[in-house]
Amino acid sequence: MRNRAKRARQIKALLLFGVLLVLILMLIVATVGRRQFNAPHKFALELIGRAQSGITCITGMISNVWDGYIALVDVREENLRLRAELQKSKALNNKYAEAVAINDRLTKLLGLKESLSAPNLTARIIGRDPSLWFKTLIIDRGSSDGVKQGMPVVTAEGIVGQIMSLSPHYAKVLLTIDPNSAIDVIVQRTRVQGIIKGNGSGYQLHYVLKNWKISRGDTIVTSGLGGIFPEGLQVGTVTRVTESRRGMFQKIDIQPSVDFSQLEHLIIIMKENSLAE
Repeated sequence: MRNRAKRARQIKALLLFGVLLVLILMLIVATVGRRQFNAPHKFALELIGRAQSGITCITGMISNVWDGYIALVDVREENLRLRAELQKSKALNNKYAEAVAINDRLTKLLGLKESLSAPNLTARIIGRDPSLWFKTLIIDRGSSDGVKQGMPVVTAEGIVGQIMSLSPHYAKVLLTIDPNSAIDVIVQRTRVQGIIKGNGSGYQLHYVLKNWKISRGDTIVTSGLGGIFPEGLQVGTVTRVTESRRGMFQKIDIQPSVDFSQLEHLIIIMKENSLAE
């Protein structure tokens, strides 16, 4: 049964091919020496015209699809190229921005170095102490550079800390926001004196009497007393003033002028001071 069906399909295909061939031959013969078509010729021409129209349409569609595919490939390649160039531009822009930021910080440090009367030394932060007991930094200067315990450390924005311990090439800095730190300061506007102590993230100003006027936004600077930090260095800004019912002193919170999370380069003031033990 299958062989018969297959043979029948083959016979039908041959017959159809034969009919088309005959029609094409009739059209060719009719066009030689004649200007008028009879009915069979017209019928054959109609069939051939429709077939050619279909073939032309299909060919055009395939050509359009192919051209569209090629165009999409070109667009994809161009898109990838533009993305790569954009990434390079972003990386280059970030590099320039970082260079500008570093130059700005170093320029400020240079200005501070020139304004300090005492000898000083620039240091770079290379690590942070993970200890929960102290707020410290590790810098790339040590005893071989002339650094000694107790020397004050500052930056262009303000005070940072004191040298706590050291080795020949490295030193540990106790930050001013550490609870073990205490520094003599003065309110720049009213000249009221007090002592700041660290609370881990900022400062509290102690020993300021209730009758002394302190306002939010007042600038706090070093007083120069105690022989640790030079006079007039930035410390921070008053953020809150609370008058407790008990006692004779106000409770004053200070926001440090230095962002301790963004520190990179520091200046060690080369003056001998003993860190309180």
